[in-house]
Amino acid sequence: MYRHGRQDMAEPGSGRYGPARHGNRNGMGRIGLNERLGLIGLIEEGVRLGTGASPIVADLFSNLWDLVDRTVSGSRVDRLKPEDSEKGFRMLEINSAEGENLGRLNMLYLKKPIPCYYLVYVEVAAPYRKKGLGNRILVHFRDFLVEKSAVGILDNIIPEDDPTFSIYLKHAWEPIESIIGDTVLDEEDRYMVFIPPRLKNRNMREPLLKLVYHLKRKRPAIDMRDNEIMVRRTLAEFKDVYAALCLYFRENLEEGSETSLMRFMFTRFVTKFIAFRRRISELIGYTGGESTEQITLDPRIARFPVKSYAPREIPSKPTLVFGDPTLWEKLPESIKEQPAGSIEALPNYRRPSFVTWLASCGRTYDTDLTLGDLMDLGFDPTRLKEVELEGRPYIFERIQARQLEYLYRLKDLLEGIQSMLAGRKAANAFIKINPPLLVIRDRGNAYVLRRKIEGIHWEEAVEQLQAAPKLKEMNRSSRVDRIIASTAGAARRAMMECVGRDEEKAAGSLACFVPWDLDRNEPRVVVDAAGLYLECVWFA
Repeated sequence: MYRHGRQDMAEPGSGRYGPARHGNRNGMGRIGLNERLGLIGLIEEGVRLGTGASPIVADLFSNLWDLVDRTVSGSRVDRLKPEDSEKGFRMLEINSAEGENLGRLNMLYLKKPIPCYYLVYVEVAAPYRKKGLGNRILVHFRDFLVEKSAVGILDNIIPEDDPTFSIYLKHAWEPIESIIGDTVLDEEDRYMVFIPPRLKNRNMREPLLKLVYHLKRKRPAIDMRDNEIMVRRTLAEFKDVYAALCLYFRENLEEGSETSLMRFMFTRFVTKFIAFRRRISELIGYTGGESTEQITLDPRIARFPVKSYAPREIPSKPTLVFGDPTLWEKLPESIKEQPAGSIEALPNYRRPSFVTWLASCGRTYDTDLTLGDLMDLGFDPTRLKEVELEGRPYIFERIQARQLEYLYRLKDLLEGIQSMLAGRKAANAFIKINPPLLVIRDRGNAYVLRRKIEGIHWEEAVEQLQAAPKLKEMNRSSRVDRIIASTAGAARRAMMECVGRDEEKAAGSLACFVPWDLDRNEPRVVVDAAGLYLECVWFA
């Protein structure tokens, strides 16, 4: 969360806030703390340790974390007046002495059946985490509830194995079942409540039972309101970071020159933005009221070729994170010596939507893509690369190195359910998995090697069946799109039965792939006496 603020950079070594006496290149003295953090968020790897020797790291990193610490120590918690709040939401904000937002607590006031504040979420910007701000805002929220003599309630979605799981218990919150029992709760309910001192001697069971029922009924509306606010705020943050990038590289843009560092930074921005643009379409109740069309690229920037890995100005050392050593030995020497550059030079994976887009634009498969192309496509086709090792096809997937920890979790999850799913079917389709085989870390990215399967994501398959001219007529008569959707749903339900409660969120993020003839761009289906069905599906 990087918000535009009014705080200037601290004068180097001064220990106080004020205009920077020694301005950095391209007017960096006018880029505030949160904008610098936003730009650093695009670089990510190695920057927090100050290992980079590039000008941008020096400009952005100089005294940065001291400045973050001073900002945190000088922060205050502000209450927003009800009239300043959004559609019934109330907020507590953590702001620096200069007014920059460091975090917030969102709550919704419910008058019936008892005065209550439902805690929607606590949010602390990444650079300010683990500095006690979350605890401070929860203490303030507790005092707020005591002052109002109102009940607090929240849905604790923190996994039990997370170190922060007990944070609410430390602030006198308690599981709601300790008051109302667990017979009326659904398995996924994890409500916790805070009872203020004035209500401690009251019998709270009946009011809380009614409150839980009321919350369940209002939950879709709560999610819709929350989503609208989050989309609006995130779009504002994207605009702030884009403006900071343009300011940092202003001289280059005016001169018509470009560097690999510029291309890398703007590529990171664009890939993050188009990923956000895809995700918001899935949000409950999002209607597009806050249009992502607010963000358009300067034509000079739109023409930049895609640069998906950190340039040499930001040093890094290639690392084999995990994988089969024999598979590593099969890799070309160029990949082992210079993973990022060599993998990025491989052919892009020919997913149907990419091939269709190329044909519609009259472009050839080997054409270099620009940032404007990514904005037009709505996804990054350079993220998946095809490679052949000893005659067998594989796919390299590029992820950001900070996502490795989550990848480890998914890898363990896939390996854990593999034996449980062996031989199991969903709607006549065998359920298989396609786990990571090898992971290489280099230049701010991690490259994940998997077997190339003759399949595509089930949602893309449905899109092709409903939109591709040569498939639409066939689909009208056979309704393969419905077969694919129902099979993917049945397979996901079967897979979820194999995971524990704490793994449900991670399991829900696994992608489901269905058989597809990539050369002919058509589904692979089995037709026999049992009818029309898929031979298998894969989770990855």
